[in-house]
Amino acid sequence: MSTEENTYGLSSAKKSTSITLPTIDYLPHKPKSYNPAIGLIGTGGISQYHLKNYQEYGYRVVALANRTLAKAESMRDQFYPEASVYSDYKKLLRREDIEVIDVTPHPNDRLPILYDCLNAGKHVLSQKPFVLDLEEGKKLADLADKKARKIAVNQNGRWSPHFSYLRNAVTRGLIGEVTSIDYSLQWDHTWIKGNPSFEKMVDLILFDFGIHWFDITACIMAGKNPDKIYASTVSHSSQVYEPPALASVIIDYPETQVRMSFNGHCTRGEQDTTTLVGTKGTLRSRGPGLNEQSNIEIFLQEGSKTFPLSGSWFTTGFAGTMSELLCAIEEDREPTNSARNNLKTLELCFAARKSASQRSVINFSSLD
Repeated sequence: MSTEENTYGLSSAKKSTSITLPTIDYLPHKPKSYNPAIGLIGTGGISQYHLKNYQEYGYRVVALANRTLAKAESMRDQFYPEASVYSDYKKLLRREDIEVIDVTPHPNDRLPILYDCLNAGKHVLSQKPFVLDLEEGKKLADLADKKARKIAVNQNGRWSPHFSYLRNAVTRGLIGEVTSIDYSLQWDHTWIKGNPSFEKMVDLILFDFGIHWFDITACIMAGKNPDKIYASTVSHSSQVYEPPALASVIIDYPETQVRMSFNGHCTRGEQDTTTLVGTKGTLRSRGPGLNEQSNIEIFLQEGSKTFPLSGSWFTTGFAGTMSELLCAIEEDREPTNSARNNLKTLELCFAARKSASQRSVINFSSLD
C-alpha cells in the first residue's frame, strides 16, 4: 500500500471482531407493581401511538377526553373499549380514581390543561414540545413541586432504541469524552400538507420535529454548558408545505461540536444517520428512517462490532416516557424526563430558533 494511502488512513479500518461489550441497559423499565388509572386528554392522531403502547405494556387507561366526542369514542373503541369518554376534560379531572393524565394537544392548547391537571392533584405526562416559553415551563415545574406531583415530558426519542443505547453508552463511558455528534436526516415530512396545525409552524423542522434532536443532545451533553449556536432554515420552490423544509444547526461546547442537518422533503431515498465520536471510540446508528434503526455500529481500540437493537421509536419510545413517569411515582423520585430537566432541551431549541430568525450566531452567555 502506498504512503499516500496510509497518510489518509485508508489502511486503518479493522474488520469486525467479537469484542466484549458492557451491558447497556437501553430498554424501558416498567414499574414493579404500580399500575394506576390513567386519563388521556386529546385524541388526535398522535394519541394512537400512546394508547397502542400503553395497551401493550398493560397500563390502565380508564378515560379519554376530546372536544369532539366522536374522536374520543373512536380511540376508545380501538384500544380501551371499557373506558369512559368526555367532551369536557375538566369532568375527567374530577374523577378521584384517576391519578395520572397524559396530555397530548399542541402547546398553545395544552398549557392551561397542564395547569388544571396539576391543580387537580394529578401526575402529568405532557406531549412535546413542552412549552413555548421557558418561564411557563419553570412555573409548571414549581407548581408540580408545590402540589407534590410529578410532571414529565413525552420526549419519546430518549427511549427510541438507538438514541437510548447511545445516551446510556456515553454515560457508561464506552467511548470516553464525546468530541463530536453528527445527525444527518433526509425524510419525507410531506404528510403535513394541508394540516393547518403544522402548516402554521414557522419553525416546524427546528421545533416540532427537531426538538427530539435537541433533547438527545442535552442528554448526551448533560452537565456541560454550550458556548454558542448557529442555525438556519431554507425553503425551496418545489415544497408542498409552507414552513421551510431544510434546516441546519451547529452547537459549540468548550471541547465538543454538535452538527445537525435536516431535509424534511426527501420523497425518495430517505436516510437517518447519527454518529458520536469520542476520545476512546465511535458509535453510529443508521437506517432509512427514525423508526428503522436496527443496530449500533461500535468502533473501539480493541476492534469493532455491530450490536442488534430491539424495539422501535414508535413502540418502546412511546412506552418509555410513560413507564419512566410511573416508575418515578412508584419510587418517589424525579422522572429523568421531568419538566425541569426538559428546560435544558428547550434552551437549546429556542436559541436555535432565535439564531435562524436573526441569521446570526447566538452566544449562550448573552441569554443569561
